Amino acid sequence: MFLEGKRALVTASSRNLGAEIVRALADAGASVAVNYHASADAAVRLVDRLPGREAGRHAAVAGDATTPDGVETLVSAAVDALGGGIDVLVNNVGPFSMTPFAEMPVEEWQRIWDANVTSAYVATKAVVGHMRASGWGRIVNLSAGSAWRRNHSIYTLAKQAIITLTEALALELAPEVTVNAVAPGQIVESADDMAEFDPTFVERATAATPLGRLTTRAEVAGIVVALCSPTFDMVTGVTVPVDGGWRLNRP
Repeated sequence: MFLEGKRALVTASSRNLGAEIVRALADAGASVAVNYHASADAAVRLVDRLPGREAGRHAAVAGDATTPDGVETLVSAAVDALGGGIDVLVNNVGPFSMTPFAEMPVEEWQRIWDANVTSAYVATKAVVGHMRASGWGRIVNLSAGSAWRRNHSIYTLAKQAIITLTEALALELAPEVTVNAVAPGQIVESADDMAEFDPTFVERATAATPLGRLTTRAEVAGIVVALCSPTFDMVTGVTVPVDGGWRLNRP
């Protein structure tokens, strides 16, 4: 329970990987704000199943995490709902695209970039004052295995930018705040979603993974929460791949 007494916000967290991260943070003792945009029922159901719900420690907060104004709204709502500043921020929102650059509308470029990169910057700016004043804060950004490959156009570019942003913020926000990133490979529970974009991708990714399988949401969430633990107090500015070695080029 190393996060007992800490307040956490996970963007875009009513479902999928975000929900798994919420559960892991709550299990570690944190009070968690579950952010939703359209999935209010899912967010409320998640809050109702978290440990500590009887004490009103957790909350569902509305806000569009893909836009700067929406991020500011949801951070403010989280602070109000949890009764104080945010100690742990997980920038989880990150919509996907594989539209080739030569065919991509400018609007799609802006949407993917803002949701993945600008939102992380705006959320960090909104919470860091409290973290510095309290002398402790943990920020974890979600990159992706695609950051090391050139296969998913603007998504690849945005997830590589998250790595650079993580490193820059680690320098700027030290010593009170650590800033790290986690870069999952293809997640097994999301394989069906990926197949809608590319029916062959999951099979190819599995075959190219040295450990012979895809990662799970629980494994990724475990690394996110571990980065907030005392074991990682001297770790900042790193990106942890959770991909079974998929990013490595074979000889």
